[in-house]
Parts: sequence; structure tokens; C-alpha cells
Amino acid sequence: MEHRELELFLHLARTLNYGRTSLECHVSAATLTRTIQRLEARVGVRLLDRGPRGVVLTAEGQRFTAYAERALELWADYQAGSTESPGLSGELRIFATVTACQTLLPDLLAPLREEHPQIRLDIRTGDAAAALARLDEGEVDAAVAGIPKRLPQSMVTRTVAVTDLVLVRARDSAPDASSDATSDAGPYVVPARGLVREAAFRWFRKTGVKPSIAAEPDGHEALLALVALGCGVGVVPRLVLESSAVRDQLVELPADLEPLTIGLCARRADLHRPLVAALWALRP
Repeated sequence: MEHRELELFLHLARTLNYGRTSLECHVSAATLTRTIQRLEARVGVRLLDRGPRGVVLTAEGQRFTAYAERALELWADYQAGSTESPGLSGELRIFATVTACQTLLPDLLAPLREEHPQIRLDIRTGDAAAALARLDEGEVDAAVAGIPKRLPQSMVTRTVAVTDLVLVRARDSAPDASSDATSDAGPYVVPARGLVREAAFRWFRKTGVKPSIAAEPDGHEALLALVALGCGVGVVPRLVLESSAVRDQLVELPADLEPLTIGLCARRADLHRPLVAALWALRP
């Protein structure tokens, strides 16, 4: 079988969405459909079913997924030209925010690179609030993300950092640092979604603040840019603040916000996969 066919099948097996696989793999919907039909004709069984609730893998499709993953790993070993017992190889897709990429991933992934240098790392970034959704949908194999109090049963996590949440304001417009942040009427700049937003609104309720919301950006980096421009008081993880290019333009305001736990997350069902298992077994 063509390696490209196996790659397309594996992508579709993760997304269970013909449109998304077609878009992300840069093939037409018709080409993707024909590819799956050819594979099913060759193996003699149906690999995927389309039903009212979308696409699902059949039992044979799940077996074929394991075969396709191993076949591509063996091909990568062959291409590497190793004459010895091959080590782990293949692609490991990891989601992390820009801040996590800069501050956490180097130490987190260094042992993996040292132990398994043939593994190809595909690092994807984006909005922190979307991390677990992208993992759950199969777009990535692991994610470095904020951990909610109730993690879905389908996922496992390992803590890699704990960071305070802080209030910040533009230095030029900041009041005396000793003033009580709860007496400040805002306006506030809060993330559009996610754990930091939820923590901010719990703090508002606890302290009796009725916030005026000036902006709701998607990412923490964008939030700090708006705060530096004087748009209002921002709520961010200290880890983001300390790595920000606009840190010197900001000052903290005193506030008792709950900390944010950041973890390495994976789908429980994927822990048997060699690449995910290797990542999970190592410690920085």
C-alpha cells in the first residue's frame, strides 16, 4: 500500500471528519473518499462507517489503524538506514501555547530527544483554551495545558508546573501598588474562554467586584498587549507575564487569585501507543 494512503487513513481515523482531513492534508474530498475506498477494497472489509452521528471506525478499522501506524514506523526506520535494532521513530504531535513552548517544552522534551532521537516532533500552538479539545478530537497526540478540576475520564495528566494567576495593569496608568485591587472598577481584560477566565469570574464574585469588560482576546499574549496599551486590568498566569516582551510595561496589582496547574495530557486510550508511551514514561 502507498504510504500516503496510510497517512491519509490515520489522519481520518483521528479526526473522524472527512472535511477536516481533506483540508489539513491538502487533498480534495473526492480524492480522500477514493483513497479510503481503495484501502477497503484491498483489505476486503469496511474500515469506516458513516452514520447519522458522523464517521466511526469499525472494529476492523481499529485493527487496521494499529497496522498502519506500525507500517509507517517501520518505513521510517528503513529510511533512516539503521542496520541495528531500530529505536522508536515516527511523528509525535504536541500542542502547547507559545509561552509553554518557550518555558516548558525544552526541559520536558529533552529526555525524549536524548532517548529517541529518531522521533519527529510536530509542535502546534494556539489558544490555551482549545488545547484539551484539540487533544480530544485527535488533532494532537499530547498537549501541555491548564488542568481543570474535573478532567475528562478519557484523558490522563501529569503536572509539569503550577503558576499563580495575577492582575496586571499598564505601568503608566497603574495606581499605587499598595492599593486594593478589589476597589478598582476596571475595566478588565479577560480571556474569551478557558480556565483563566473562569478563575477570574470566581474571584470577581468572591470579592464583590462587578467587572466592566473592556476586551476578551483569544490568547494570553494578546491580552497582555491590550493591557500594555492601557485598555484595562488583565488577568493572566504569572508564567505568561514573566516571559512576555511587554513585561517591563506592566505592574502587578495585589489580588488573591487561585493558582493554575499545568499538565502534560494524553488520551488514556493512546498510552499503549509506543510514541505516546515513551513520552509518558520519561521525566525531565
